[in-house]
Amino acid sequence: MTPRGILVCLVAVIALTLSAYGASGQTSNCTSAIISLAPCLNYITGNSSTPSSSCCSQLATVVQFEPLCLCPVLNGGLSSFGITVNQTLALALPGACKVSTPPVSECNINGAPAPSPATP
Repeated sequence: MTPRGILVCLVAVIALTLSAYGASGQTSNCTSAIISLAPCLNYITGNSSTPSSSCCSQLATVVQFEPLCLCPVLNGGLSSFGITVNQTLALALPGACKVSTPPVSECNINGAPAPSPATP
């Protein structure tokens, strides 16, 4: 299978993943945002040592318009479909792309935003 064919298959798997998780919270609103990050799969799965320019531009777009849609990727939402995201690389992606992201603490284990701390 060609690299392009593999990428198409991975995008299809991501779409199916998101459909399966679609009934729960934030992910249902993030399908297109996460699919748009397909160019980043080679980097966050450890198959490439540097992210592509298309990955970085897509990451910047997601961060600008739907930053919490990155939570399901960081929280291993793709692992049940055979896509193993290297969390260390996923967390390093913004730095490698020189894209500023909100703190990871805004994600909880379900991929939804963490509750805001109470004001004293």
